[in-house]
Amino acid sequence: MHNMGLRIGVLAIQGDYEAHAAAFAEIGVTTRPVKTLAELSAVSALVLPGGESTTMLRLLRRDGFDVALRDFVRTRPIFATCAGCILLAREVLNPRQESFAALDLTIERNAYGRQNDSTILPVETSLPGGPLEAVFIRAPRILSAGPEVETLASREGFPVLVRQGKILAATFHPELATDRRVHRLFLEIAAAEQK
Repeated sequence: MHNMGLRIGVLAIQGDYEAHAAAFAEIGVTTRPVKTLAELSAVSALVLPGGESTTMLRLLRRDGFDVALRDFVRTRPIFATCAGCILLAREVLNPRQESFAALDLTIERNAYGRQNDSTILPVETSLPGGPLEAVFIRAPRILSAGPEVETLASREGFPVLVRQGKILAATFHPELATDRRVHRLFLEIAAAEQK
């Protein structure tokens, strides 16, 4: 698969951005690391990786990057995982935290507690191909989702993979599994926006 003219960036200020770049490379897509405003303006879609959401917010506030990113997430295709999902949620709990409020979700940070720090589980999904292997690392929990949010996979009755328009968000780390269906889905979303 070629990039179809897509310029997919991976926010590379903190977190597991290299794993996303490797996951896209596996399906034949080259991504660009995004650390500056100039690099952000050169991409047409963006991955917000897992990491530590409070640290990410602090780093983003440098040079007004957060202001540019706030506009970007409202107008372009976004793929957010774990901490990235927290950054996009309308409301963040445990503790409360500022966010970009681009996704109509209420999300609870570190919801599964320390004993469940890391779990690999098959989760039920509406994506073709059966259950999805999901890697959870200190995962947040989506407590509620608005009417525009489509749930694509669930764990114990809670959404773990959601889509709202051109935003795809996961509370797990699809880049750390071997299944590339979630990354392929994001490519489809981004390609549809190019047309």
